[in-house]
Amino acid sequence: MSTGREIRLIEEDDGGWSAVDEETGVASQGETRREALSNLDEAVELTKEARADESDAPTPDAPWFDS
Repeated sequence: MSTGREIRLIEEDDGGWSAVDEETGVASQGETRREALSNLDEAVELTKEARADESDAPTPDAPWFDS
C-alpha cells in the first residue's frame, strides 16, 4: 500500500538509520530501517496533530522568562 510520501532513508555511520519525510520536514531514527520508518510514521502523525491544534502556546512558567 503506497501513501505517495517521499521519504529519505539514511544509514548512519554508527549503524543506525535516519528517516526524513520530505513533505513535512519531520525526521526520526531507529536501530533498523523498519524501526526508523515506524518511528517516522508516529512522529509525522504527532506533528500533524500538533499543527492542527489551534490553541495558543502555554505561557512560560519559569523565572528566566520574567522581564
